[in-house]
Amino acid sequence: MKKSDIIAPLIIGEGIALIFLGISSSLKLPPVVNNLAKYFPIILPILSVLGVLVASFLGRKIPVLFQLAKFVLVGALNTFVDLGVLNLLMFIFSVSAGWSYSIFKAISFTCSVVHSYFWNKFWTYEQKETGVKGKEFGKFFLIAGTGFFLNVAIASFVVNVIGPQFGLSSKIWANIGAIIATICVFMWNFLGYKFIVFKK
Repeated sequence: MKKSDIIAPLIIGEGIALIFLGISSSLKLPPVVNNLAKYFPIILPILSVLGVLVASFLGRKIPVLFQLAKFVLVGALNTFVDLGVLNLLMFIFSVSAGWSYSIFKAISFTCSVVHSYFWNKFWTYEQKETGVKGKEFGKFFLIAGTGFFLNVAIASFVVNVIGPQFGLSSKIWANIGAIIATICVFMWNFLGYKFIVFKK
């Protein structure tokens, strides 16, 4: 394992924790969640490093497992970047459904894709070039663009067609829609980035 395989998970774990704290303050989550979240800035970086260490060990026998673990960790941070921007926009404009939600989701997903490109290029897939190559970036955006349409369509369907369920508020349901969409698009992104964008 490289030094970056310790530093990156620490940064990612801390980033997820801080964004979660920002989101949770606006969602009126149960007190038990908010009380637990106070410890996330300590717990999540440690768990992230431990996860990468375990994946590194398992990756000696099945190399793709280590890369998949890094992709999952980067994907978790990207999900929280997506949710952070989405919740910020919903907070600023006091809207959590309808066409405005779809536009907010498009903006938040685009922010997470740009963020994803750099983390995946330099850490997950360990590309050596420091510059952004037009052809590579174009392929990345082709894969991400397809993921974008799937992500926004699925999230919008969950939020605007199905609508809030189980007595949840529209803001919490908007976040659930975003998470469902992210899970649905996850494998498409991993395989596309691995075999099309960052193939060696």
